[in-house]
Amino acid sequence: MPIETKVPGQNPRTLEGWIKLLDGVRLPVPKESHDRVLAAINDNRRSLRDIAELMQDSPALVLSVMREANHPTNASQAEPAESLEIALNRLGLERSAQLLARLPALPGDEIPPVLRQFVLISQHAAQQASGLFASRLARLWQEIHWGSLLFLSPLWPLALTYPKLLDSWELRVIHKGDNAAQVELELFGVRLMELCQAVASHWRLPGWVTQGYRLLTTERELLAQVFNVARDPDSLSQQHRLDEEPGLRRWFNQPANTVLLANGLALSAQVGWDNPHLLRWQLLTALYLQTTLDDVQQQVHQQAAASARHHARDALFHPAEALIWPWHQRRPHPDMLTPPPPPAEALERWRTLCGALLAQPSPFSNGVHLATQACDALLACGMQRVMLLMHDKANDVLRVQQSAGLAKEAAALTLPVAQNKLLQRLTSQAGQLRLTPDNHAQFAALLPAPLRAVWRGEHLLLRSLAVNGQVVMLMIADQGGRPLADVGVQAFGKTAQCVERALATFATRNA
Repeated sequence: MPIETKVPGQNPRTLEGWIKLLDGVRLPVPKESHDRVLAAINDNRRSLRDIAELMQDSPALVLSVMREANHPTNASQAEPAESLEIALNRLGLERSAQLLARLPALPGDEIPPVLRQFVLISQHAAQQASGLFASRLARLWQEIHWGSLLFLSPLWPLALTYPKLLDSWELRVIHKGDNAAQVELELFGVRLMELCQAVASHWRLPGWVTQGYRLLTTERELLAQVFNVARDPDSLSQQHRLDEEPGLRRWFNQPANTVLLANGLALSAQVGWDNPHLLRWQLLTALYLQTTLDDVQQQVHQQAAASARHHARDALFHPAEALIWPWHQRRPHPDMLTPPPPPAEALERWRTLCGALLAQPSPFSNGVHLATQACDALLACGMQRVMLLMHDKANDVLRVQQSAGLAKEAAALTLPVAQNKLLQRLTSQAGQLRLTPDNHAQFAALLPAPLRAVWRGEHLLLRSLAVNGQVVMLMIADQGGRPLADVGVQAFGKTAQCVERALATFATRNA
């Protein structure tokens, strides 16, 4: 069954809308795991525990079973099932097999990568929870394991349907340090942790999961207080502060907090082993376990390596890889890396397209035909998003003639020139502007609001093209928001020269 993903701009903007959408998503299950579990269900020699152990290889399947078992129509009990074995017992093997048949089964490498990455983080969190806490709280190991594995599960269907939204969130909040509340309201219409809490409650996930989200949303002040105590370098002072605050001391005696700690460690380790967010979770874990920071860091590193042995997959990042890197090195977001040069066949196509643009007499029947060729040439030379606007001098507006790699709404843009000084400058004479992180704050603010909404990256090229001294076209392009490669900037400039000559030749075709 094909897996479709949505594009930003069409997503819900309310908690109710998100819950309705995410509730209807059927997560794909790795085919190998699907087949093994189905065979075990059909084998009357297998126990529920055997089947539950086989299901552990597919967290998406675990989530589907837990959701089904805890659905109001299936769960007569007041409390949600806290473990997979209980959930299977509630459903029975026949209904479990029916559920399995409804889920899409795909080869592992065909499951979308953003979903696989989030599932890997959840598996890493479950390993951290098992190694750090389960041995100390042996009677609660199932609650610890399943709660840790499913804590981030409200994000799994989001990663499947709107991967670009989560990707943008990671880039802007984690790597660039933008304000999380502002970014989340812009991208999702709601705060991300509030969305996770609402989805977890709607699915009736284990109580330890929803309790963790309450701490991150409605009980943030309490969480800030325990972080503050954990940062105190004096262990005696820490103990005095806990003795003076019974509420804080009770927090450190709640086993449910192990789920939040494990996921905090696993999620923040994705960025780098020396980042301040990870250090906060490590300090809090050390205080929770009544041990030293060095001891916790050693255990966390060991559990990361153990998780990598079991869960690491090609094309996915596991923090254990970074344990052999220089300590201060961090994993950059893919959009922070300069893209590779276009392949040889793309460059050959670019040369062919540029040759057609330079042909005389003009081979183009109309302006749309020419703009289409120009757009194709820009894409072939390495640009990933392109917008070509024609200057309607009579009405003094710029209208989109051709676009690629952008939302459909971009094709309908019409920009009055007189209302914007930057557009006035670009249309008064031919010129080029390159936006970089160094000048982005200065020039991005000068762009018209509709253009700022479309082009959010810090790396952008704008170039106006003129015929007989009159600007007739504005070209805008980037490499998917990533840093512009020098070869890409050069190819953009050469393409612009070819397009400008093509416009001049086209203007004199009937002369």
